[in-house]
Amino acid sequence: MRRLSAVELLIALGLLFLFLPFVEEIKGGDIIVSILLSLVLISAVLAVANRRRTFVVAVLLAIPAVVGRWINHFRPDLLPPAIFLVAGLVLVAFVVANLLRFILRAPSVNAEVLCASISAYLMLGLIWTMAYWLVDQLTPGGAFSFNTNAGPRSINGFNAFYFSFITLSTVGYGDITPVSTIARWLAAMEAMTGMLYVAVLIARLVSLYSAPGSTEHREEK
Repeated sequence: MRRLSAVELLIALGLLFLFLPFVEEIKGGDIIVSILLSLVLISAVLAVANRRRTFVVAVLLAIPAVVGRWINHFRPDLLPPAIFLVAGLVLVAFVVANLLRFILRAPSVNAEVLCASISAYLMLGLIWTMAYWLVDQLTPGGAFSFNTNAGPRSINGFNAFYFSFITLSTVGYGDITPVSTIARWLAAMEAMTGMLYVAVLIARLVSLYSAPGSTEHREEK
């Protein structure tokens, strides 16, 4: 199997995050979002293809997520968003776990480790993006309150993405407020995860950089 490569995944995530706010507003934007999201999920599978068993599991998880997204796009009456959101959540969580294992087991800091670290962080935000979207779909009374009059008043697409990364970075502007118990719990868990991830990641990268056998130390000698 090919070695783990997070570079392609990071590029796919960059494309999704760069174009998501803009393509939703144009005609045919939904299909572009579906293409970008499918590209991210496929890249995520390839990023953990270093071991055959891991690759097979990732493919099995990716099939319902990608296929479900496209069925929902063309036939929303046939497949509700909750189906592909659950499948996507499981797949992204599986990929993040494997990326973190790669980072924690890496013998030294290199471009691959850095790309994996950034990709894992961005995919954490993507996990909660899907989770907020799922909660909004399953909560008839509304799980979130909008404190502004601008834009659509539902947590899906860019709104879910925006709220997720604002919460992950612990900025919290207050324009979107979780009101249901599960939404509040998710927001609290994401904020804690964002802080702990950065703290643990920096500690790990510093320890790798300071290790006697690291690439940087060998180059200095």
